[in-house]
Amino acid sequence: MKKNIYTGIIAVVMLFSSCVKKEETAQKEVSGNNESNVVTLSTEQAKNAGIVLGNPQEKELSATIQLQGEVSVPPQSLVNVTFPLGGYIKKTNIIAGMHVKKGQVLAVIEDMQFIQLQQDYLTAKEQFKTANLEYNRQKELNAKKASSDKVFEQVTAERETQRIAMASFGQKLDLLGINVNRLTAASITKSINVVSPVNGLVSKVNINNGKYVAPTEMLFELTNIQDVMLTFNAFEKDVRLLKVGQKLEVYSNNDPEKKFSARIQYINHSLNEDRAAEVVARLDRYDSLFLPGLFVNAAIHVTNKKQLTLPEKAIVDWKGKSYVFVADKKDSYQIVPVEPGTVQNGLKQFTASNITSSSKIVVENAYTLLMKAMNHVE
Repeated sequence: MKKNIYTGIIAVVMLFSSCVKKEETAQKEVSGNNESNVVTLSTEQAKNAGIVLGNPQEKELSATIQLQGEVSVPPQSLVNVTFPLGGYIKKTNIIAGMHVKKGQVLAVIEDMQFIQLQQDYLTAKEQFKTANLEYNRQKELNAKKASSDKVFEQVTAERETQRIAMASFGQKLDLLGINVNRLTAASITKSINVVSPVNGLVSKVNINNGKYVAPTEMLFELTNIQDVMLTFNAFEKDVRLLKVGQKLEVYSNNDPEKKFSARIQYINHSLNEDRAAEVVARLDRYDSLFLPGLFVNAAIHVTNKKQLTLPEKAIVDWKGKSYVFVADKKDSYQIVPVEPGTVQNGLKQFTASNITSSSKIVVENAYTLLMKAMNHVE
């Protein structure tokens, strides 16, 4: 019984090894540098296949890359308007979609704590004046030895304490937009204006008259639409043809005949799950058509350097790789891998280390040879 089990295990191992060797042999026959890279036809097969040979030609091709994307807003152009203290909205006339200018009043907010803060600043200011006078007086007395050093130190500390308090309240009022240089007892106010920090479009309004807003709660969202950017996805095969500063023709689906000029600013060479790279461009001149979220298209005209070219049908693809057939001798053709390039008017550029303009390449019915080669491998 044990002998039968051992015999079965050995048979399974031998069968698996045989399959692996066959698979490795098939791969070597396609990509290796041995005789299996050569497809040989009989005289009759060559006649029926209609094989035509030709020479590669060195040409400079141009291509147009089409990109799809949308209008987006960079983080620095999206502004949330908040207020550092809580309060009640007394008045606002702003609605979403309005254009506002920097410094324009968006809302008026009021609260009792605004009054207290102004009072604290003015009180600290007066106390500092008093402490400063006492400091100057004690300084003169101390110089004449009419006052002890301890008293002078206490007066100095009191003056600095009042200076700190006044500066602290002043910074808080500055955050609220109150100019402390103009603040007097007669100008104390319970209402403070919330103003726009930028020129832009109001995209969100989260308040209404009478509403209480908490500190740092977003009141408005503003978008600087003149600083929009265009975000496109470029497929893996096209990324190598793109570069920063390259010019684009941009148009929308609503009006494809109206073209706008833009230039590439950034290229993210890290591919996403769709095997595409993010390309960021900016318009040479802003147009109100480009609202955030709008879908747009772009065309990029690319001109390559001179390279060897062949008719498209002379370069065949198999499992993600490209090949050509080089005439080795009569009715014998070697499979040579190539790196494809730009395609234009039925011609395709390619690079291969062992092919020159004098090489004899199959330019007609290369696919027939590919099928014969792959059937042989299988």
